[in-house]
Formats: sequence, structure tokens, C-alpha cells
Amino acid sequence: MTGEATQAAPAGLAGDDDATDERALVDRARLDRAAFAVLYRHHVDAVYAFAYRRCGSKEVAEEATSATFERALRGIAQFEWRDLGVRPWLLRIASNEVAEIYRQRDRATSPRGRMALHDLATADAAQVADPGDAIADGGGADLATMHRALDRINERYRSAISLRYLAGMDADDAATEMGCSKSVLAVTLHRALRALRNEMERQPRGGAG
Repeated sequence: MTGEATQAAPAGLAGDDDATDERALVDRARLDRAAFAVLYRHHVDAVYAFAYRRCGSKEVAEEATSATFERALRGIAQFEWRDLGVRPWLLRIASNEVAEIYRQRDRATSPRGRMALHDLATADAAQVADPGDAIADGGGADLATMHRALDRINERYRSAISLRYLAGMDADDAATEMGCSKSVLAVTLHRALRALRNEMERQPRGGAG
């Protein structure tokens, strides 16, 4: 659904200086589905890429992407604008939708389900030069276990991990989206990774939640 949906960024959304235009588009989208469709076309590939990075499954990523925009359409009227725009909000929805899919399916992991959350969870964050680099390395915990663990930590911790590592935001942008300073974000991430590690250690690998 995503590669085929890719189109050139619509006018007014192509550069960093066009946040005002996107905000106006968001405001229109609260009442106008055609405006929401423009937001969809602009952000669908980024949401899909994030969901795929989160789960490693094309099928789950496609399902989560569809569910994300269905939920966003229902919730756009309540969306509160921030300087980073609508995308971080969509990515948080996508993260929750992936978790919901795995809660419903509780399916076994695939060989591709070796993800960096294991490395991020089992390594002390202070010992990792760039935790984001671990995303592509794989790990020793299966995907189902990692999804259950990520879903069980509190929402702020899950958001911090998702924005900083899975969405690939730099520390400045992640801190802005979290509504905190970089130093507070660093503390939050340290605690989030420790909570993730502790939650994973309580679960048998590949076992039921």
C-alpha cells in the first residue's frame, strides 16, 4: 500500500520552512477528508517504514499503517499541533498499532525478528556509542518477546525509545516532541532501556505473555 502510494510531496510541504502550510492543512483536515488524504500521501511511506522497522514484517507493517491512518482520521480533530508537525503523532500511533497487532496475534517470530531492541535492552546505554546503530545488528531475543516487553513498559518510556531509536529522531527533535530537555530525555531513555531489559528478563523467550 505504501510504495504504490508514494507521490511527490504536495505543494507547501516540501521543505523545512513549510510547517505553517502543513499546520493549515492539518486544520483543514479536521473537517475535510480531501485535506486528510493529502496528509496521508505525504506521510504514508514514513509511517510504513517506521512500522516495518518496529516489527520486521511487511504484512504487519502494512496492517499497522492502515490502522494508523484510520485512527488518525478519527482523532485528527483532537490533535494538538507541535513544532515538529503531525508525523511524530502518526509514528506514536503506528507504534501502538504494531503492539496491538502482536497482542492479538501473539504469533511466533520469524528469522527476521531479531531486532536491536534486544541490544538496546541488554546493553548499558552508557556503553553504546550510538544506540541507534544497533537497530540493524539483530539480537538474541525473539520478536514476540520484544513486542510484549515494549508494550508493557509505561507509555512515556515506550515513546522515548520509539522516537529516539525506531523513528531515528535526533536527540533535539525527540526531546522537543517529548516536551522535555535533552538531559531529561537522556535520563528517560536510560530508565526506559532498563525497564525494557527487566521486562524481557521476566519473560520466557518466545513464550506467551
